Amino acid sequence: MDFKKAAPATDKTIAGAATCRQCHQQVSDAYLQNPHQQTSHAVTDTKLMDNSLPHLSVYAFDEHFKVKVEQRNGFIYQVAYNDGIETIARRFDISFGSGEKAVTYGTWEGDQLKQLPLSYFKQVKSWVNSPGFPQNTAHFSRTIDVRCMECHSSFTDRKIVQDGPLKVKEELVKGSVVYGIDCERCHGPAGKHVEFHLEHPQAKVAKYITLYQTLTRKQKTDACATCHGGNDMEILKSIFAFKPGDDLHDYYSNATGNNAKKALDVHGNQSGMLAESKCFIQSKTMDCSSCHRTHENLKGNLTSYTQRCISCHATIKHSALTLKNAVVKTNCIDCHMPEQVSGVISFQQAGKTDISAYKLRTHKIGIYH
Repeated sequence: MDFKKAAPATDKTIAGAATCRQCHQQVSDAYLQNPHQQTSHAVTDTKLMDNSLPHLSVYAFDEHFKVKVEQRNGFIYQVAYNDGIETIARRFDISFGSGEKAVTYGTWEGDQLKQLPLSYFKQVKSWVNSPGFPQNTAHFSRTIDVRCMECHSSFTDRKIVQDGPLKVKEELVKGSVVYGIDCERCHGPAGKHVEFHLEHPQAKVAKYITLYQTLTRKQKTDACATCHGGNDMEILKSIFAFKPGDDLHDYYSNATGNNAKKALDVHGNQSGMLAESKCFIQSKTMDCSSCHRTHENLKGNLTSYTQRCISCHATIKHSALTLKNAVVKTNCIDCHMPEQVSGVISFQQAGKTDISAYKLRTHKIGIYH
């Protein structure tokens, strides 16, 4: 076992995913394919996400200004050109996003992480202007702060440094980044758990680790809502300190005034939308894990998710018109959890003046047709 300790473990001692794998190899290996694990990783060579990405591409903002994706010295760069003259080049250092819908990228400038102006959207199989960037232009100065990392990494340390007589700025500690959502982000620090079971190998009952089956429904949904509860919350303290069983209200509070969104958005607020569903309201036990298998990759497997629906709705009655549809028993999802347009994420393709919609599946289960 790789776990080494300099002092007795505490409730905050991290063991590391490699240590978890020593005893939980099958679960660990399966989880490597789960989108949660893929939500961020270091880009260390010319491989971005997979071989289907068009590595060498050009995005023309207008007839003068272009950004190209280029290979240089064994790495990938986004390079800006004005009338054919290179003005800036920045390397792909970190990718964000599982790749199911889209991937956006960051580049290190010292100890600050900046978002690159082009993102790749699988929906249109093309490079597009990164979400939130101004239309018809690009810049390389947008900062990715620790708040972004809280939902796209398992841990990232930060420091506040002086940036002028009356100004400070946030910097991230490069070497501290734990990419993806790893075991301990969901199960809590495992150092004490590992220490105990190394010293008591005969013990069969898991000690000093959170077992999800012992949590209440609210505690379970709170754990998922740390990242799937919306991005308009007011932050009380860093979510990196959250451990399963904690009350989410100690970390987030509902946004008020201009910061409060009028309607839940399909991007980022799956927990809030589920809570408005009749399925959830009328059930005493339904939670995220009723449908999702966090240790597996079931993305796109609508038949598998449909079986979860049928397990509770085996005797549901459809109209004669609906029953003519051959997918009634294999795809409840497209009708009752359809894809909807996000109000907070959109993108623009090169050479086009209109904005392309970004669609995600709603988690407000209902009757839509």
